This record gives sequence, C-alpha cells and structure tokens, in this order.
Amino acid sequence: MPVSAPAAAKIETVIGPNAHFRGDVQSDGGMRIDGIFEGNVEVIGNLVIGESAKVVAEITAQNVSISGAVKGNVNGNRVEILETGRVWGDLTINSLLLNEGAYFRGRTMMHGDIEPPMIEAPKRTAEPEKKPVPVEEHRAKIVDVEPRPKQPEEKNNEEVSRPNA
Repeated sequence: MPVSAPAAAKIETVIGPNAHFRGDVQSDGGMRIDGIFEGNVEVIGNLVIGESAKVVAEITAQNVSISGAVKGNVNGNRVEILETGRVWGDLTINSLLLNEGAYFRGRTMMHGDIEPPMIEAPKRTAEPEKKPVPVEEHRAKIVDVEPRPKQPEEKNNEEVSRPNA
C-alpha cells in the first residue's frame, strides 16, 4: 500500500493567477500563490510562489519555493529561489538554495546556535620589525637659494647706459 505524503506537503490552498488577495492567511497545510498577494502568510507546510505571482508579505513557512516576485521577509526552514524568482527582503532560515539566474537582495540569518569548529589560526612567520618613519622625513624641505651670478651671455641682453655724445 503506497504511503501518502504528509498533510503539510500537500497543496491545500491556491491563490490563482487571476486572484488579488489582501489580508492574512494561516494554513496547517501547503499553499500555492500564483496571483497577487498582499499581507502576511503563515503556513505550517510548504509554500510555493509561482512564476506569475507578485507577493508583498511577511512569510513564515516550513519550506518556501519562489519562482515569482516576493517583497518582504521570509522565515522558514528551507528557502529555494528558482531561476525566475526575485526576492527583496531578509531571510531567516536553516537552508538556502539560489538557482542560477535567481535574484536576491537582502540579508540572510541562519537559525540555530551552531558554533563553527575551532580552527587554529595559521602561525605567522617572524618578519623584520618595521619602524615607523617620522612625518618630518616625508615632507619636502624648503631650501633658501641665493641668486646665481650673471653670466657673460646675460650681460648682452641688459640695457647698457651710454654716455651722451
């Protein structure tokens, strides 16, 4: 006898491509949005945002698959943004899958308090100590220059006073 999928995996609620829904939705089963949705979505099961969907909402669901446009924060176990999916908002998740071509603008925060493994920092080799150079050594020095004596060629260019004849 085949085993049926859990209720959370079944799509029980559909907002069709010609529907425009404004408000809050809570569902114990799965949900699919193909139309325009504005409000809040709380789904215990899976949420599918279809390619034609335009959603402006705060979303909470077990798993979220996004092919359409979503503006708002998403909180869930697993979020998948498919190649036609576009998301503007923050994700609080356990797992994220971004397909090639997907667009995501926001921040991600992972659930849980999983600590990273402690890895020892690489040991640094001893480098010769570099001493700071005082600022004065970097500045240009101003030097007084005395005028140079006139050269014989320069005297030809000077006006010569002639005695009156």
